[in-house]
Amino acid sequence: MRATVKDVAARAGVSAKTVSNVINGVVYVRPETKERVEAALRDLDYVPNLSARGLRNGRSGVIALALPDLATPYSAEMAHHFVEAAHARGWGVQIEETGGRPDREAQLLLRARARLVDGLILNPTVTDELDLPDASELPPAVVIGEVEQPALDQVRVDPDQAAYDMTRLLIQRGHRRIAVVGSDQGSGTSTAVLRTRGYRRALADGGIDADDSLEISCDDWTPRGGAAAIHRYLDEYPVPEAIFCFTDSLAIGVLNELWRRDIVVPEDVSVAGFDDVADGEFATPPLTTVSFDKTAFANAALDRLAARISDRAAAQTVTTVGHVIVERASTASRPSAPPLS
Repeated sequence: MRATVKDVAARAGVSAKTVSNVINGVVYVRPETKERVEAALRDLDYVPNLSARGLRNGRSGVIALALPDLATPYSAEMAHHFVEAAHARGWGVQIEETGGRPDREAQLLLRARARLVDGLILNPTVTDELDLPDASELPPAVVIGEVEQPALDQVRVDPDQAAYDMTRLLIQRGHRRIAVVGSDQGSGTSTAVLRTRGYRRALADGGIDADDSLEISCDDWTPRGGAAAIHRYLDEYPVPEAIFCFTDSLAIGVLNELWRRDIVVPEDVSVAGFDDVADGEFATPPLTTVSFDKTAFANAALDRLAARISDRAAAQTVTTVGHVIVERASTASRPSAPPLS
């Protein structure tokens, strides 16, 4: 016969309620207690009856994760971390691709309001993308990424400060003509707007005049898009001293185009990215990047979602996950560089 919650509780020496709390992942359970319960779940090969549980508590045991482009390495890595963190809480994950389309976001919100999923993790890219109902009608949802959305909980890396820190590093390495790929040129993409802001702020603090020609726009944030953007730029302008790309995928495309033109990295130009995906670590040369703990990011978002499921009336929160600059072989100091202002 299939093991029951009571069987697991007896084996772990806890109450059935504690076992339920561990399985649902909504209520905090002390780590040592959680370990005993999880060991009992494994030993007894416990399989939760999601249908029965849903009838009892009005929940499906499934959340939705909506990412803009599942073809990118960044989305693939984030999906992996979210699925692992959700499974540790006993949740299934329905993965969706929005393509930055408001109608797909609206469909997901409607699905959550109809209780087909218990909550949503949304990653919109455009500031006005979400067409939200009145706050009282919102389903449990958490926004990840850089769109500022005051009606929903949010978990994010600080894009302005991260771009500032990367630009500052390049300045400290002696670079003055620093280009960015993915800059804001009327795209309306929050990531482009905020990272461009941090880049410009670092230039100003370094005593470097901004040069519009060094801000390279790109709507396609893929290796192909990065290669095409820097190809167009280099057909018109000289090689900059450094190139800061707003994603690692863009940077990988830039590295390829520079290689195609026999421009050596980092001897001729330094290249940096953002997101610290595995492809960047194993690029040639390995890519300097903005990194953050993706496991901690996923757990922070799911903690907020669990809290929102439990208390729909709680005040909206914004959680910032820390970042670090990981310097690899794609960046180097320029000889005889002028002192930093």
